[in-house]
Amino acid sequence: MDDLRQYRERCFFDETNLRDPTELGESSAASHFARVEHPTRWHGDLARVVEAEIIPRMMLAHRASQSPEMPRSATPTPDEIAAFADLLLSPEGDDTDGRIAHLLAGGLSVDSLLLDLLAPSARHLGLLWEEDLCDFTELTIAMGRLQRISYGLSSRFGGEEDGGWDGRSLLLLTCPGETHSFGVTLLDRFFRKAGWDTVCATEASGVDPVSLVRTEWFDVVGLSLACETLLPVLAETIEALRGASRNPDLHIMVGGPIFLDHPEYVFRVGADATARDARQAIAIAQRLLDLRARAC
Repeated sequence: MDDLRQYRERCFFDETNLRDPTELGESSAASHFARVEHPTRWHGDLARVVEAEIIPRMMLAHRASQSPEMPRSATPTPDEIAAFADLLLSPEGDDTDGRIAHLLAGGLSVDSLLLDLLAPSARHLGLLWEEDLCDFTELTIAMGRLQRISYGLSSRFGGEEDGGWDGRSLLLLTCPGETHSFGVTLLDRFFRKAGWDTVCATEASGVDPVSLVRTEWFDVVGLSLACETLLPVLAETIEALRGASRNPDLHIMVGGPIFLDHPEYVFRVGADATARDARQAIAIAQRLLDLRARAC
């Protein structure tokens, strides 16, 4: 035992620093107690000391030092969202890509980037415009940058759908007169990833949504609106969609900043539901279909 003690002293092992087995994971704790219940018969054999104690500890220490950074659990703060919106409004869009790369490297997921940073940044830009803190040209350029970033992230990290297509169909639209389509493009990505068959027809696409629902079957239609002035137009559009739809039980969801502030407007325009983000929208859309299935 003397040579064991001397060897440990030379290697600077301090038994008071050994972790309590209750702090170990299940497999680690089992191996720890296995060593206690079946102690190695050292008999001064330093080779066994090295094999049974020193090498495993060195390997664990090496693995810990090589382990990747833990994923970032916290979503971007309001200050971070405002700061990112300022970057989007800067003359050259300075360092937006650098900021995205920094957040990805810090462990923030692509889904969280899209839903917890880019989408709130779009809403923040809309508020700045309503308060005359940026003009329409600046807003349009900033939204274009958001679209570019979103497309780049989706292209790079899009991957495959979580589940195969199983017949759930969705039509995504912007309200006639609505110029910004960032929200529906985000929804399109997340619904596709969840296994939905989606058609995204913004006003810029030139597609007539009423003709589309008359000729094709959709389970759900989602419409996006940012400002209150177009509420009457949205109500007329929803009425026309219901009247023309091949699906007599068509469900209609609405979204956008105006419904976040005034959820009671959902029923004013004749819709069935709204959602605060894409995660909730998928869950609510599925619930609407489940309700219809149970009714049948």
